[in-house]
Amino acid sequence: MEKRPFGNTGKFVSEIGLGAWQLGNQNNGGEMTEREGIEIVNKAIELGCNFFDTAPNYALGKSESILGKALKDKRDQVIISSKFGHHANGEIDFDSNKLADSVEESLKRLKTDYLDCLLLHNPPFEYLNGESQHFEELEKLKRQGKIGAYGASVDSSDEMFEVINKTDSQVIEVMFNIFHQDPARAFQAAQEKGIGLIIKVPLDSGWLSGKYNAQSTFDDIRSRWTPEIIQRRTHMLEETKQYVNPNQSLVKSALQFILAYEEVATVIPGAKSVQQLEENFAASQGSMDKETVQQLQNMWESQLKDSSLPW
Repeated sequence: MEKRPFGNTGKFVSEIGLGAWQLGNQNNGGEMTEREGIEIVNKAIELGCNFFDTAPNYALGKSESILGKALKDKRDQVIISSKFGHHANGEIDFDSNKLADSVEESLKRLKTDYLDCLLLHNPPFEYLNGESQHFEELEKLKRQGKIGAYGASVDSSDEMFEVINKTDSQVIEVMFNIFHQDPARAFQAAQEKGIGLIIKVPLDSGWLSGKYNAQSTFDDIRSRWTPEIIQRRTHMLEETKQYVNPNQSLVKSALQFILAYEEVATVIPGAKSVQQLEENFAASQGSMDKETVQQLQNMWESQLKDSSLPW
């Protein structure tokens, strides 16, 4: 797998990482076992992945714990990014006084003495301007060697510009995919400042896998989508299929669209199984041609830029 610079951190990350929110989470109506989770992590490393993204609230701490068990003898081979603000007890609390303790708890679950990266986990906008106590705490943790770099996980270009222009962050994680291209407005500014970009939600919560249609229903976070939103996603997916390579999976095309942006350091699809993991990582084989990238950009400009799909 190709590796890309992780901003100005001096580290290099696999261009496809593992979004570890599914480790230990619901899987086909049952719990993903620890053994299954460890198998996915080990397979990821075998396939050339060295970047793992997690958070305390993913499976209420199980994601970090599974990663800790799987990576404890491979710590020097991997880069681990975790977050602050959404806690292992299910609470959302951005009190800066809890930041250091949250990191310590993550370190225990991950069986390590440092995080390569720590991100504020979709914090309120007012915490992104560098003036809150959070960034003093993050600098302190960095000086102590508890974290190697810090930044924020956000959803929009406006949030990205706030982080880029007003903080010393080295990393930004942002939602970006064929249906959500607004953050690309800030990519060049991030690159110019040496900020490593992690791309989350690359498959639009599974929609860009091609598995769903207008009749699909959900009982998870996607249950907030109205029938009208699902219908519109169905329409946009059919539109997308007109441009991408019909001889490869939609997953591969969706990930290759993102990897066509040189400013991106890594993209982090999740995986519920080794089979899904292998399908994700296949995107590192080959690339999307410039004409197709432009067609998908034009599609977004004309149909979604001023009328975005709610996530």
